[in-house]
Amino acid sequence: MFAFLSGCVSTNYNYLPSRVDLSEPPLGSVVTVHVGESMVRQGRYTEHDAIYLNHDTKVGGALASYTITRGYYLKQGEDGKSEFYLPGGGPDSGRVIKSALADPFKIIRLDKKTGKFCGVTVFNLEVCTRKADYIKKKYPITATDSFQQTLIYSGKVGSKINVGYREFSSNYARPAFNNDVEYDLLESTAVAYKGCRIEVIEATNEYIKYK
Repeated sequence: MFAFLSGCVSTNYNYLPSRVDLSEPPLGSVVTVHVGESMVRQGRYTEHDAIYLNHDTKVGGALASYTITRGYYLKQGEDGKSEFYLPGGGPDSGRVIKSALADPFKIIRLDKKTGKFCGVTVFNLEVCTRKADYIKKKYPITATDSFQQTLIYSGKVGSKINVGYREFSSNYARPAFNNDVEYDLLESTAVAYKGCRIEVIEATNEYIKYK
C-alpha cells in the first residue's frame, strides 16, 4: 500500500455556501410561457461551489486505488495550496469506489498550483493524477431555509385564464398553501396575486404572453 501513497495532507472544512435570492422574470420584461410552465418565481436557495467530473477517474496503483466516478462534488474547504471536495449526495452526484487493498477514503484534494487531482485517505495520505477532466460550477442545494413561490399558467377557457399558485419549502411542496385562481380578461387584463402584478398581453389555451 505504501508504494502507491505519498505525502501527509492536512484538510480544511472551512467553506460556507452562499444564499441566493431568486426573482424571475425581471420587472418590466415581456415573457411568453406555455401551459404548465412557471410565469413567476420568487424565493431563496443555497448555492454551493462544486466541480463536475466529466469522466470516471482512477487514482492510485493496481493494488490500492480509488475510482472517482463522473458527477458533482461539493466544496468543503480550502487553504493556500488546496481545495477539498466530497460527493454531493444527490442523483447527479459522483461517488468514490475504493479497491480491496486501499485505505478508507476521506476527501478529494485539488492542488491549486499544479492541478493535481488526489484522493486522500483517512490516514491523510494521498494518491494523485494530473489527468482528471473536470469543470468548476455553482450547484444549487436544498437547505432548511430554502423557499420558493411560483405562479403557473394552467390555460384558458373562453375569456378566463387559470393560474396556479404553489409554494415549496426545503424542496418540498406545501399543499396547504397551494391555490388555483381564475381571472376573466373581459373584466381586466391585469392579474394580481400575493403582491405579484401581471399585465396579460395575449392568452390562449396553449400559451400566455405577459408583462
